[in-house]
Amino acid sequence: MIAITLPDGSVKHFEAGATPMDVAKNISEGFARNVISASFNGTTVETTTPLTEDGNLILYTWKDEEGKKAFWHSSAHILAQALEQLYPGIKLTIGPAIENGFYYDVDFGEQTISEKDLKDIEKKMLEIARGKHEFSIRESSKTDALDFYKKQNNQYKVELIENLEDGTITFCDHDTFTDLCRGGHIPNTGIVKAIKLMSIAGAYWRGDENNKQLTRIYGISFPKQKELKEYLELLEEAKKRDHRKLGKELELFTFSQKVGQGLPMWLPKGAALRERLENFLKKAQKKAGYEMVISPHIGQKELYETSGHYAKYGEDSFQPIHTPNEGEEFLLKPMNCPHHCEIFNSRPWSYKDLPKRFAEFGTVYRYEQSGELHGLTRVRGFTQDDAHIFCTPEQLDDEFKKVIDLVLYVFGSLGFDNFTTQVSLRDPNKPEKYIGSLELWDSAEQAIINAVKDKGLDYVMEEGEAAFYGPKLDFMVKDALGRSWQLGTIQVDYTLPERFKLEYKGNDNEVHRPVMIHRAPFGSMERFIAILLEHTGGNFPLWLMPEQVSILSLSEKYEKYSQKVLNLLENDEIRALVDNRNETIGKKIREAEMNKIPYMLIVGEQEAKDGTVSVRRHGEGDLGTMTIEAFSQLIQKAIKEESKEFNV
Repeated sequence: MIAITLPDGSVKHFEAGATPMDVAKNISEGFARNVISASFNGTTVETTTPLTEDGNLILYTWKDEEGKKAFWHSSAHILAQALEQLYPGIKLTIGPAIENGFYYDVDFGEQTISEKDLKDIEKKMLEIARGKHEFSIRESSKTDALDFYKKQNNQYKVELIENLEDGTITFCDHDTFTDLCRGGHIPNTGIVKAIKLMSIAGAYWRGDENNKQLTRIYGISFPKQKELKEYLELLEEAKKRDHRKLGKELELFTFSQKVGQGLPMWLPKGAALRERLENFLKKAQKKAGYEMVISPHIGQKELYETSGHYAKYGEDSFQPIHTPNEGEEFLLKPMNCPHHCEIFNSRPWSYKDLPKRFAEFGTVYRYEQSGELHGLTRVRGFTQDDAHIFCTPEQLDDEFKKVIDLVLYVFGSLGFDNFTTQVSLRDPNKPEKYIGSLELWDSAEQAIINAVKDKGLDYVMEEGEAAFYGPKLDFMVKDALGRSWQLGTIQVDYTLPERFKLEYKGNDNEVHRPVMIHRAPFGSMERFIAILLEHTGGNFPLWLMPEQVSILSLSEKYEKYSQKVLNLLENDEIRALVDNRNETIGKKIREAEMNKIPYMLIVGEQEAKDGTVSVRRHGEGDLGTMTIEAFSQLIQKAIKEESKEFNV
């Protein structure tokens, strides 16, 4: 008999050889019908895998992330089978599950495929799925696996197998199809009821542009047709909210090939938006005891060698700037932290001076590959709302919790109330990825875990997601469309203080190393604004809008009165503009609606005579006629209520 421990702590006993599906059926037949994947002692297994020892079992349904991963990975196998049947002689490479769906990279040789072929492939996939073919894993020797793919002349699979150890190689079979695979599948193809192939793209083998370009086919699948329909509707809404589209329509930012890829330029409205966000955070930071500093955009190569950034990222970053002085090299600043370490090092400190909290809206530069650039979310030059706290080890717990409070304040102020936290730890199997001693890493990781527990945060722990110099707490925010984004991060760092030989004199009159906390509630201004744009659809909170009111004149005759309205609103610190163009009022209203301006004031002969304005609200329509004073009070009240709601 073996003892199987379930996530709720309960223990069930079965004969050795029982499968995860047997356990599921023991719990309930209804539950078992929904189980599509499992993990045993931390390893993904099939629902049909015999369990031969005591262990911890987790059973996954479609509602679980791991369940979706197995579902989409299995769908990639169905795609591969369909492609082999429709395009004989192709060479399959890899086909993983991704965040939303799956893809398969294929070498089509002399054959061609285009978007118009996707419907036929979908049809073939559904035909295969309806066969309810069971997925099964079998082991293979390295020799047999190599022979199998050498006969197919598939150099891609051969290369993969050559890098595997004998005894670790498995294949997945279903129907007449077999593929090299580590495992993690749903019970059978029949569970897949709805499929949509989304797009075709080029992808280099192993991501290396020196290798052959393959064809990547992206797809997504669901256990119900209704869920596919809802997903596609969500995608349409996401297209409308795409920050690149809205940024252009609202005239917030632009890019120029002459300036360079991934280097955004902020237009007046966007610059005003950024300034308000910066001022909002500066005000909160000042209240929390931060001091603003400014550091240069470049630094000597030696600075980043000391910090470890050059060894870690130097080859993939912007190359050094050589000066007329022989041997003198500078780098574009990839991080603010080395500069802040040197600011701390500029004078001696006592324990009585700590903590020191240095903040900076510092612009940094990283050479992202051109294929990875994406609007404002992946750029080569961006501004971090960066701060570094230098404190004693005894102050670490309290300081870390204060930073959590600041991040929560920022999220609450901007309507991000649906989030979880991720404790990002080092990968214990890859120590070469990190710098610093294990003892210091253990201390840093435990400090973060203690803080999130004390604050009662909903959190998960992820190995391998830490920064190279320390663990971190990442905030995973869900937007209005239910998409998850990593926003805001806090890191504990014992390593950089060691590398920069940072010191303070303790109450024992001895010299000690401070602990360093890195934090950025926004993450970067660029990425934060992109996510805020998509979250709000461009309908920012009223206090943040670049233009709160558009004054629409019925004709040029009322330009003087329009200017009077503008002046009165500006006296009350309401941001407004006058539209005196020789256009119809209908067109002016439509354009103001498109620009998502919250309020429109229409002024004509009657309004000028009575000293009133006709008020429209974006997305709502006509609010009636009122005096300028009454409207000013209306908008000020709206901002005040909003400020209370969002803690601004």
